[in-house]
Amino acid sequence: MQPVKMYTTAVCPFCQRAEMLLRQRGVTEIQKIRVDLDPAAREEMMNATGRRTVPQIYIGSTHVGGFDDLAALDRAEGLVPLLQG
Repeated sequence: MQPVKMYTTAVCPFCQRAEMLLRQRGVTEIQKIRVDLDPAAREEMMNATGRRTVPQIYIGSTHVGGFDDLAALDRAEGLVPLLQG
């Protein structure tokens, strides 16, 4: 299983939905980076992704995007293969 990293905040319904979907697909560990607590992490996220919103999700070294992107990848049956590497 590929490592999963998610930039998140404390109050983020899309982050919660993304975590639920990932757990449904077998992910047991998600590295959560709280950008609301760490301004440097928010800056890092924006520089790496070009986006300001959370969640921003990485599977392995692949930037998936936000929840809508994750859900679209799942609907296209690409999420599980990406997670499996």
